[in-house]
Amino acid sequence: MRPYAVRAGLELELQMEEKRTYRQNREQKPQRGEHKKEFPKREREDAPENMLEGRNAVTEALSAGRTIDKLFVADGDTDRALARICAMAKQAGAVVVPTDRRKLDYMSATGAHQGVIAMVAAHDYASIDDILKKAQDAGEPPLIVICDELSDPHNLGAIIRTAECAGAHGIIIPKRRSVGLTAVVGKASAGALEYMPVARVSNIAAAIDTLKKAGVWVYGTAAGGDTTLYRADLKSAAAIVIGNEGEGMSRLVSERCDFKVSIPMKGSISSLNASAAAAIMLYEAVRQRSLTDT
Repeated sequence: MRPYAVRAGLELELQMEEKRTYRQNREQKPQRGEHKKEFPKREREDAPENMLEGRNAVTEALSAGRTIDKLFVADGDTDRALARICAMAKQAGAVVVPTDRRKLDYMSATGAHQGVIAMVAAHDYASIDDILKKAQDAGEPPLIVICDELSDPHNLGAIIRTAECAGAHGIIIPKRRSVGLTAVVGKASAGALEYMPVARVSNIAAAIDTLKKAGVWVYGTAAGGDTTLYRADLKSAAAIVIGNEGEGMSRLVSERCDFKVSIPMKGSISSLNASAAAAIMLYEAVRQRSLTDT
C-alpha cells in the first residue's frame, strides 16, 4: 500500500473515533437538573520516583535547586501562584508545557496535582554517613528515624515532613518491602523531602549495627515496650524505629533495639498510626533537647 493511502486511512480512523467519542459524550451528558457525574480520584502506588505533584512540592523542589526537566501546567490556569512556579521553572532552565487538565488527571499519581506536575531528575538517596555528617556539621547529637518496612506512602511522606519540622537529621528506609520516594510520598511530605536526607539500605538490622558503632542509641516503638515514652532519654544521639503499619517491627530489628518504648494510650483504641507515633517520639526528643539548651 502506498504511503499516502496509509496516512489517509489513519486520518479516517481518527475522524471516526472523534465522532464516536462525541456521540458518547452527548449520550453521557447530564440532563437539566441532573448533577454531573463525579469520577473518584485515583492513586497509583507504583508511581515513578521522578515525578512531583502539587504546588508546595514543586515550589520547594525549585527552591532547593533540584533539577527539573519538564513542568506540565494546566492550560488556562492563570492564578498568581502558578505563574510564579512557571517563572521559577523557566529561570531554572526547565521546559514548561501547557497541558490539558484531563491529561494532567491521567498522568497524576496522587489525584490531587493542583494543576502542576514536574518531571525531575531521579531523587538522590543519601548514605548513613551523610546523615551522621549532617548532625556533626550542625553540632547536634544525631536524631534519626528508621522506617521498618512501611508500605503506605502517606505515612512515609508524613514522617518525612514531621522529621524535617522537628530538626531530625535523616530517615532510613529498606530497599525491599517498603515504599520508595514516589510522587505520593513527595506530595505527602509537602516539600520536606527536598531538605531531608533519606538513606535506602539493603538491611535495616545491619544499618542499626552501623549506627550503634557511631554511638547512636536505638529506640524502637512497641505497644508492650519496657520503657515508657517519658522515661526514654532522647537527649543524646538517638534513632527512633517505626515499625510496619500492621505487624510492627520485624524480629531482627526489634532484637537490636537498645530500648523498646511504649506510648501511653488512654482511650479505647490500643494503637496509633505509624506517622502519629513518629511525630510523638520526635517531639518528645525536641522537648527534652530544648530543656538541655536552656
